[in-house]
Amino acid sequence: MSHTVHPYSHRLGIIRDWKSRWFASDKVYRTALKGDLSIREFLQEELRTNYIGGIDIERNQKVVRVIVKTSRPGLLIGKAGDGVVKLRAKILRLLKDVKVDLGTQDLKIDIEEVRSPESNAAIVGMMVAESLEKRLPFRRVMKQTIEKVMANRDVKGIRIRLGGRLGGAEIARSEELKKGQIPLQTLRADVDFAREKAHMTYGDIGIKVWIYKGEIFKKDQTK
Repeated sequence: MSHTVHPYSHRLGIIRDWKSRWFASDKVYRTALKGDLSIREFLQEELRTNYIGGIDIERNQKVVRVIVKTSRPGLLIGKAGDGVVKLRAKILRLLKDVKVDLGTQDLKIDIEEVRSPESNAAIVGMMVAESLEKRLPFRRVMKQTIEKVMANRDVKGIRIRLGGRLGGAEIARSEELKKGQIPLQTLRADVDFAREKAHMTYGDIGIKVWIYKGEIFKKDQTK
């Protein structure tokens, strides 16, 4: 029997690294994990329109470092960095509300620019969701997005799948479009995957995006 495996977790330790990087004792583990989940959930909701490409969290004894990858760093940083200061204050308030104590650890937020947004599955998913929320026809959105992504030299294949009440239909269904190749079982294949939701008046439409950017060999991996 075949099983559907998440393309990211399938490659962990081979060509992918963990999105949360820290070690903790049994006592601290529960609160650290709860803090990570709360921060991720909050940032994905708060920065939804800022084209977030990923959120990484690193912890050591002194610092909790939140790395936000975005294709719009200027909007996020704001004038003289006040955007980051406000965001840090909101995260600290959130951690206080969910009863997660950082203790002696300091919270730092780093903004990383995504140089090629068309090759990032999370950003492409957000682009599709924005277009659907503007009531554009879903087939046209899928075709235009695929053409736009495939115009990027780094991309070798893309697949987009939409599920829900497409076009406002009474019965939910799913539609899929694919161009190029998507080798899901090849462990060295650099497949980026993301899920997104388009919030429509008649319910949410689920969006899945797979982007294939070639194979990664040991000699190509950056240490």
